[in-house]
Amino acid sequence: MTGTHSGPLAVSVIGLGMAAEPHALALRDLVERVRVVHAATRSVGRGQAFAARHGFPVTADIDAAITDPVVDAVIVLTPPNTHAVIAEAALHAGKHVLIEKPLDASLPAAEGIVATAGRLGLRAGVVLQHRFRPAAQRLRAMIDDGALGAIQAAHLHVAWWRPQSYYDEPGRGTLARDGGGVLMTQAIHAIDLMRSLVGPMTVAHAMARTTALHRMEVEDHVVALLRLPNGAPASIVATTAAAPGFPETLDLIGTRATARLTAGQLDVAYVDGRREQVVADTRSGAGAGPMDFTHDAHRALIADFADAIRDDRSPLCSAHDALETQRLIAAMLAG
Repeated sequence: MTGTHSGPLAVSVIGLGMAAEPHALALRDLVERVRVVHAATRSVGRGQAFAARHGFPVTADIDAAITDPVVDAVIVLTPPNTHAVIAEAALHAGKHVLIEKPLDASLPAAEGIVATAGRLGLRAGVVLQHRFRPAAQRLRAMIDDGALGAIQAAHLHVAWWRPQSYYDEPGRGTLARDGGGVLMTQAIHAIDLMRSLVGPMTVAHAMARTTALHRMEVEDHVVALLRLPNGAPASIVATTAAAPGFPETLDLIGTRATARLTAGQLDVAYVDGRREQVVADTRSGAGAGPMDFTHDAHRALIADFADAIRDDRSPLCSAHDALETQRLIAAMLAG
């Protein structure tokens, strides 16, 4: 399915777990632009509850939801280790795909999705919605305009919290299902935003471990030293062991100004004394409630994905670009 698209985008949503809620709210807001044809889950109880909350037609027939000729695109919201199987099936059925982060628990499988979408001429996007926050978009524009000057350093601090009960859920915090811990599941949003703002980073050194606060297979604390494209230093500290959880911060130090993103809020201090601020909701799911955030950024991301299909262009958060974030995470975990 190539070329421009007219009329509301017809989609199937696959997976109705925790991640589906902000998507459902966003899709309800976008009802004139995106039409949900199927919302698919194998859990009858979950499907009934989802239909009661949102009014979307629910089915247990995932294969039919993917292959339905009416469907233009498939939104994949299942656990990470199932993403590639579903996305590949959708792509081979001629559907565009929007995939909840990460692309897949396996880096080779993620690379396969990107290759298949490219070979078939279909659009593939990834749900890394922090790029669509107004403060992040303002910072992107400032960097592009040279308002910060040359970036001299970049530092990301993701001090989040997840109680042990979160990791006691079957499969959560395992390599087999999630592909990793704090980097792949929580900090990936902030890491992706950082990389999209400063460009490709190389890992100089990294340490990953599991603290005494959690019983889990994968890492809950990572410290990494990196280099920016111009050779300047960067750092990433990410954890889910910092109770009760704090908004993530990203500092960009430039020759003309220093910018700090605190979740969805931007503060800029210029060397000449001027100040600028973009005030927004700073909830980001940093604490024990992982879904404690608004669905505004999801709505903007889904709208962009629909526009990308209509206009026959790449979505702003493409699978090709998101793959570079996943490769950076793999490099940090490799040390």
